[in-house]
This record gives sequence, structure tokens and C-alpha cells, in this order.
Amino acid sequence: MTEPHVFLTGSASGVGLHLTQRFIDAGYRVCATDIQFDHLQELAQERGWSDTQVRCLPLDITKPEAWQESWSKALESAPRIDLLFNVAGYLKPGYIHETPMSEIDRHMDINVKGLIYGCQLAARHMKPLGNGRIVNIASLAGIAPIPGIALYSASKFAVRGFSLALAQELRPYGVTVTVICPDAIETPMLELQESYEEAALTFSGPKTLTVEDVGDLVFREVLTKEKPELILPAWRGGLAKLGSALPQLSFWLGSTLSRSGKASQARRLAKKRQLR
Repeated sequence: MTEPHVFLTGSASGVGLHLTQRFIDAGYRVCATDIQFDHLQELAQERGWSDTQVRCLPLDITKPEAWQESWSKALESAPRIDLLFNVAGYLKPGYIHETPMSEIDRHMDINVKGLIYGCQLAARHMKPLGNGRIVNIASLAGIAPIPGIALYSASKFAVRGFSLALAQELRPYGVTVTVICPDAIETPMLELQESYEEAALTFSGPKTLTVEDVGDLVFREVLTKEKPELILPAWRGGLAKLGSALPQLSFWLGSTLSRSGKASQARRLAKKRQLR
């Protein structure tokens, strides 16, 4: 039996890069993709990824034809793709009344439509085989609405809803779908939000996650169990679901959490200034 074959998006940074490396280390056949293809190639060379194990491909997930081309190329070196990890995403903080129209399209094109294109392609590939796994990265912002990053929150609500519906559609055919909803993770996406007052709620938790936390969850839970949804950390997920179920509670807690988040942002920025 050949090694499992995994196809990942967003492999050039953050969670996508960490998961790509984890799968390589675990002996999987890997197709690593990113729109920042030159950077991905540099990383492959720096990290000594073997051409026989890893295929690096450019992919703009907002284009269905790009998905088809990359998927077809991945299948040139393997008989099937066993896992799809949709990791690539986009976020730019901003109050909606101040947001340019282009940002609406960008959030939805990348976070929602791009992910759906990949899921559709994977479903058509895996359903006849009677096996396969699709994993989509959403966010706690896809469980509880987050002001200041409303577009990102809306897009991740869509990812979560779509993933849970898709899980029911594909389960009879032996294909598992899991959506992961993590809290804030130490990645370039989080660093981008540090200086935006609008993103204060992103920093309201007592501790940010690491990419290793997500990787551990994937190998501990996602790959070994058939759960449609995993939340990290679980207790923050419980609060998020409570806030979503009781919107008035979110209004009441919002100002307190925002103050906590702004204080955390200030500490992070001060620490960076000290390190310069």
C-alpha cells in the first residue's frame, strides 16, 4: 500500500507551513500549494524537502481552473489524493462602514468560494473511491460574531456551515469532513492585527495558540476520529457558542473583552519595540 497522499493549501506560511512539514515528517506523500509559489519553493529548498515525496505547486484558490490544474498535476505522481486540507485564508480588520467594496469580494473569494471549489473537486474525486478526508480550517470567529473583523467572521461562519452540511452529504460515501475552529494562532495573520484597534477582540483570550497546537490536534483527533467539528480550545468554543446562541450576551461581554484585547495588543506592541 502506498503512503497516504495529502493536498494542502496555504503551505508557504503559518498553519499551512507547519502542517505541511508535519505530514512530510510523518512520511506522507505531500502536494504543497500556495499563491506565493516562489516563497514556497525557497522554503522547500531550505528545508530539504525531497522531490520524490513533496510536489510544490502554485495555486490561486479563487480560480476553479487553477484548482483543476493543480489537482491534476498532483495526481500525476500518485494514484489518488486521500486528504485535502483547506488552510489558506485572508483577513483584514476594519469596520464595515469604512471598508472598501474590494475587501468584501476578497474575503469571500478566498475564504469561502476558494475553499468550496477545493471541496467540490475533492468530493468528486473521493466519492467514487469510497474513502477520503476533507479538513477545513475555520475559526472561533465562525462560531461567535466578532465586530471589527465582521467580513472575516462572516466568511468563517460560511465555512463552518458549509463544512457541517458537506459532512452529512458525503458521509454515506465513506468521505469524512471535519471543520476546525481554532482561537487566535501565532501566525503572520495574527501579527497583522496587532496594530488595528478594530481587531481588539481577537486578542481577548488569556493565551494565543501556536501552530504546534493545531498540528497536535490534527494528528491526535482529526486523523484518528470521525468528528465533524473540532474546537480549540474547547472551553473558548463553549463560550463562543453561548455568545452566538444569546446575542445579547455578546453585547454585554463585548466591552469587557474589548478592553482586555486592547491591553493585550498594547503589551505585544511594547514587547516588539523592546526587541528592536
